[in-house]
Amino acid sequence: MPHSVTLIHTIAAALGLALALGFLATRLRLPALVGYLLAGVVIGPFTPGFVADAAMASQLAEIGVMLLMFGVGLHFSFGDLLAVRKIAVPGAVVQMMVATALGMGLATWWGWSLGGALVFGLALSVASTVVLLRALEALGILDSYTGRIAVGWLVVEDLAMVLVLVLLPPLAGWLGDGAGTGLDAAELGRTLGWTLLQVGGFVALMLLVGRRLFPWVLWQVARTGSRELFTLCVVAAAVGIAFGSAALFGVSFALGAFFAGMVMRESEFSHRAAHESLPLRDAFAVLFFVSVGMLFNPAVLWERPLQVLAVVAIIMVGKTLAAAGLVLAFRYPLNTALTVSASLAQIGEFSFILVALGSSLGLLPPEGASLVLAGALISMALNPLLFHAIAPLQDWLRARSAWARRLEQRDDPLAELPMSTDSRYLARQVVLVGYGRVGRRVASALAAQDIPFVVAEQNRELVESLRAEGIAAVFGDAVEPAVLIQAHIARAAMLVIATPDSLNVRQIISTAMTLNPAIETVVRSHSDDEARRLVQECEGTVVFLAEDALAELMSRHVLERSRARHARQTGPAPLHGPV
Repeated sequence: MPHSVTLIHTIAAALGLALALGFLATRLRLPALVGYLLAGVVIGPFTPGFVADAAMASQLAEIGVMLLMFGVGLHFSFGDLLAVRKIAVPGAVVQMMVATALGMGLATWWGWSLGGALVFGLALSVASTVVLLRALEALGILDSYTGRIAVGWLVVEDLAMVLVLVLLPPLAGWLGDGAGTGLDAAELGRTLGWTLLQVGGFVALMLLVGRRLFPWVLWQVARTGSRELFTLCVVAAAVGIAFGSAALFGVSFALGAFFAGMVMRESEFSHRAAHESLPLRDAFAVLFFVSVGMLFNPAVLWERPLQVLAVVAIIMVGKTLAAAGLVLAFRYPLNTALTVSASLAQIGEFSFILVALGSSLGLLPPEGASLVLAGALISMALNPLLFHAIAPLQDWLRARSAWARRLEQRDDPLAELPMSTDSRYLARQVVLVGYGRVGRRVASALAAQDIPFVVAEQNRELVESLRAEGIAAVFGDAVEPAVLIQAHIARAAMLVIATPDSLNVRQIISTAMTLNPAIETVVRSHSDDEARRLVQECEGTVVFLAEDALAELMSRHVLERSRARHARQTGPAPLHGPV
């Protein structure tokens, strides 16, 4: 076959077979991801028939990782990462330590060297942000607070893996079988210092310069009115920044693309950028999963079945239990613990990079790479099923486990309004669900008019800061009746739902109207179709506001409705004091 058409053959075979097997998987009620992985196995070097170019497929997969991580950055700002830092940073560090220790213990029992055991354990400790992103998007919870915790957790893991990938080569001699020259502390210190300096320089450049430069460039291109140029600008920024970060600062492609998306998010065209790049991201994501499948040797399943089961157990049981325990230790709800733990029950792209590096340094034995890939394939295939099992599992635990019911008891001081709360907040107040970009503007408008309100928010740190400012706030998911009860929904005049999570709106409204049939509700709506469906399904007075200029419109609407209600009760005089 001429070399000039190798790329065409690889793309055609990968996409065509992925389409066929992905369709078959969905008809069998399995995730389409399973079909993509099997497509890679079929065209890989370990099965008979056509063999695609593995090196070329790997490079195409790298582009897919860049575009997908760029999409993550478009949805996740640096402020969002700081908002979850108190749980994401310690949680990720401790969970990685637990998973690494489990992997190292298993590999040591098998008789591997210290270096091989360390690489093996680290490869099992880090989850795939790409897989997580697709799962959260499919469930519609990417923009929820729980989704931000999960993504922030994995971003911290990715940052830790950057240091691991840089520090592993100079440590290889010491971690091997003793043939190396030993550990040079001075060299290690210089390597670590230079790595931190490079990463810090890249982050500073992106936050100080990139967040101003790239949105300006996007604006200039958008002014031309050319859709092709706009799409080209978005893709060029994602790939170009990722490549430049690797070439100039030694940062991984994935991390560079992630920060590219973060700074591009500062532009008013960020939603359009995400929409325009979505088809290309989806196509290259398929190539990424196909390339992973090509690395898998199916023989490991029957040659080492017990070892494969042990690896899968660490990934899907050990990591899951460790993450769930950590989230519950931080006093987050059971649903958040289950969602975050399910997010981590898989491994992905950084694991493959680490396996390749460990093999090239002679640390990881050949069977180690096969076991890691087997664990990755199985965990990726089963991970979407874990997300779908969260709700039934939570219901089952509530019904059968007194311990699970105790976890959801409102013994958290932030889940209850303090006794010192001003009494004006406890009658005819506005209950504001969500204190993000929209919720903040609504709260500011209410405070400016001296209209009392109580915030219900899932961000624990945010509730702490609100209380420090003297604002009445309750920590928890408003889907739970106990949260709305603590916000005194039964005596409230209005419910304002400003959270971007639209999945649980119906349940929140239903609970609120059960406790207070006369309450008026204002809901954030993302589309006219969604608004019409909710109007038909929800009883009572429900007003929906669309996404465009949402914060300003919602603030104005809440104030107007509050004034109108007050006028009906006391006359047309201006509204002052409690609602």
